[in-house]
Amino acid sequence: MMSRKRMILALVATASLAGAASATARERDGVRYRTIPDGAYSVVAEVRAKPGKERALREATLPLVALVRSDPKNLVYFFQEDRETPGRFIFYEIFASRDDFEAHNAMPYVQQWFGRLPELAEGGVVVRRLEILGHNGG
Repeated sequence: MMSRKRMILALVATASLAGAASATARERDGVRYRTIPDGAYSVVAEVRAKPGKERALREATLPLVALVRSDPKNLVYFFQEDRETPGRFIFYEIFASRDDFEAHNAMPYVQQWFGRLPELAEGGVVVRRLEILGHNGG
C-alpha cells in the first residue's frame, strides 16, 4: 500500500510530466501559435479537380507542401482533400503579412503549379483571405 505522501508525489510527478509532454508536443515541428504575429495573413483556398484529374492534381500539388513549408515566411501550410468529395482540395496557409503571401505566389514553383491548373482544375482557385482572431488570447 502506497503512503499518502508517496501518492501525492506520484500524482504531482505524473502531472508535471504530462504538462511537459503536452508543451513539447505543441512546440515540436508544429504550429508555434505564439510566433504568429497579430495581423498575420491567413488564406483558405479551394481547388476542384476536373473529373478524372483528381489523382493528377493531387500528385502535382503534393510537392508544394515541403517547398512552401521550407519558406521562412510561411508560418502554417496545410494541403487537404475533402474525404466526402475526392478531388476537392483545400489549402490553409498563414503568412506574417500580405506581402509575404504575394511573394509566395510569385515563387517559380507556385507559378508552375498555377500554369498546370487549366488542364487539371475546374474554375481555378477560390481564395478567401481571413483575419485570425483570438490566437494570442485576445
